[in-house]
Amino acid sequence: MTRDDYRNRGKTLAQRLAFLFGVAFLLVGILGFIPGITVNWDDLKFAGEESDAELLGLFQVSVLHNVAHLLFGVGILAARRYGSALQYLLGAGALYVVLFVYGLIASEKGSENFIPTNNGDDVLHAVLALALLGSWAAARKEEDPDLGRARA
Repeated sequence: MTRDDYRNRGKTLAQRLAFLFGVAFLLVGILGFIPGITVNWDDLKFAGEESDAELLGLFQVSVLHNVAHLLFGVGILAARRYGSALQYLLGAGALYVVLFVYGLIASEKGSENFIPTNNGDDVLHAVLALALLGSWAAARKEEDPDLGRARA
C-alpha cells in the first residue's frame, strides 16, 4: 500500500474534494494578501469597488474578498465527515452561483459592488459554482449509485 493509499483509505470522494477545495480557497485567500502576487497591493481596500488590487493581475480583490476565500477554507474541516463534506460542496456551490449572478448585476464601478468583482471574477465564480456543484453531484452518486437510475 502506498502512502497516498493509506492517507485516502476510508475517505469518500466528497471528503477528498471538500478538502481539496478548502485548501485551494485557503491558499487563494492567503495569496490575496501578498504583494507581488496581488498586483496594486497598495490599493487593497477593505471592501468596495475602489479596491484596485488584483490577484495575479486578473481578479479584483479586497480584504473582504480575501477573508471570504479564507472562510471557504472551512472545507478542510468539513472533509472530516461525509455529510459535512457534501453540505460544504453544495453550500459553497450555491454561494458561488449567487456570487456569479451578483457579479453580473453589480457594475464594476458601482456602489453596490461591495465585494469587488470584474469580468475575470465573474467567469471564475461561474466555473467554481459548476465545479463545486458537479463535485457534489458526483460524490452523491458515488455513495448512492441508484441516484442516476430511473425508478421502475
